[in-house]
Amino acid sequence: MQVQPGDVKTIEGTLFNALVKVGAVSQDNSDDPVKVNLGRAARTDAGVHAAGNLISMKLISTIPGVTDLVARVNEELPPEIRLWSYVRVQNSFNARGICDSRKYTYFFPSYLLIPPKPGSGLHKTFNSQAAADYTPQTHPFWAEASPESTAQEDMQRKRQWRAPPDVIQRLRDAASNYVGSHNFHNFTVARTPKDPSCKRYMKEITIADPVVYGDTEWISVLLHGQSFMFHQIRKMIAALILTVRTGTPPDVIKELYGHRAVFIPRMPALGLLLEYPLFESYNKKTEETRQKYKPTDHEYRLPIDFEAHREAIDKFKQDFIYSGMRKVEDRDGIFDAWIRTVDTYQGNDLLWLNPSGKIPPEAVIEQGVRRPNPFRERKRFDATTFPEDGHERVADVNDDSDVEIDEAEGIDKKKLVEMEG
Repeated sequence: MQVQPGDVKTIEGTLFNALVKVGAVSQDNSDDPVKVNLGRAARTDAGVHAAGNLISMKLISTIPGVTDLVARVNEELPPEIRLWSYVRVQNSFNARGICDSRKYTYFFPSYLLIPPKPGSGLHKTFNSQAAADYTPQTHPFWAEASPESTAQEDMQRKRQWRAPPDVIQRLRDAASNYVGSHNFHNFTVARTPKDPSCKRYMKEITIADPVVYGDTEWISVLLHGQSFMFHQIRKMIAALILTVRTGTPPDVIKELYGHRAVFIPRMPALGLLLEYPLFESYNKKTEETRQKYKPTDHEYRLPIDFEAHREAIDKFKQDFIYSGMRKVEDRDGIFDAWIRTVDTYQGNDLLWLNPSGKIPPEAVIEQGVRRPNPFRERKRFDATTFPEDGHERVADVNDDSDVEIDEAEGIDKKKLVEMEG
C-alpha cells in the first residue's frame, strides 16, 4: 500500500498520481505525498490484497468540470484499484492513530486440514512424542492412498476432499483461544516475550462454513483485532491449521502466549486480505455534528463506513481478489506446496505440535543460541502473483533456491512498527 521510493509501484502511489491528474492534488504538491500529509490506516505487505483501506490527506474536493470526484478518479485508476468514497474529516484526524481496529480475512483450501502423510517428517515427529500407550491412527484419506503415491496424485485427491463438520468445529474451538488480550510475541518476528508491544487484543474470530469453488473446498477466517504485528495473522492461521490437522490439543495456543519463545511458520501471503479498518470512536465523536448541523454545513461530518459500499466491495473481491487467488492455487498448488514443505520438516522447531499440547524444552528457542536443523521459510510463499510457467518452481519442495536464512534478519524495531497493520 505505502508509497515507495524510486519506480516501485504501489496502490498508494497509483492513487496519489490519479488524484494529481484529476486536480484533487495541486501541481505544487504533486512531487511529494508528504506535502499533503498523506497517511494510511493499515499497511499491507507488497502484493497482499486489500478490499478496503483508508488514507487521510489534504484534498481539493471542488474541481472545475468535475461533478463526481469518485467516478473521475476511478477513470484514471486500473480496474484492480478502486476509490469507494471520500469524506471530510476533522483537522486533527490521523488515519492510523484514530483507527480503532482492523478486519482481515484469511482464505485457504480445506485440504490443509488433512493430517500429515504417513511417513512424512512431521508425522514421525508427532508420533515420536506420544505416550507409550498411544496408538497412531491412519486417517481415512491416507488409508485409501498408496504409500508411494506422488504429490500430483495426492493433490488430485485433496481437491476432492471435504472437511467434515467435526473438523470445522475443532477449528472454531481452537480459534476461540485467540479472542481477548494476549501476548502474541511468538506470532511475529524479532520480538521478545517481555516486549509489552506484543500484547494485542483480538475482538472476534469468525470461521465461515466451507464453500466449494471449482474442484476445491475453501474456508475463510475473519479476524477482527485492534491491530496486528508483522506476519501475525499468517502465523496465527498456521498455528490454527497445524494444531487441528495434527490433533494437537487446542490449549497449545494458550501455551504459545507464555514466556518461552518457539517457532511458528507463516502461511502463504496469497490467502491474506485486508477487509477494512474501523473508526467507531471517531464516528461516535462526530455524531454530534450530524445532529446539530445540516449536510450542507461546513461543520457537518459524515461517518466513515465501508459497509455502505458492501455490494460493490463484495463484487470487487470476487472479480479481482478471490478469482485470482483461486486461479493461482488451481494452477500452481501453492497451498499444497506450503503444507508439503511443513510436513517434510523433521526437527525440533515444530515439537510443540504433539499429543500432550505442551511445549517441550527441545522446542524452546534461546536467544543467541544456534539451534540444530531450524525450519527454513521459503520466500516463494510471500508472493501473491506467479508466472504462468511457474508451476514446477512453486511445487518443488526440495528446491532450496529461495530459502530464508533468518526471517528476522535485518529487521529493526522501528521497521517492525512501520509494518504493523
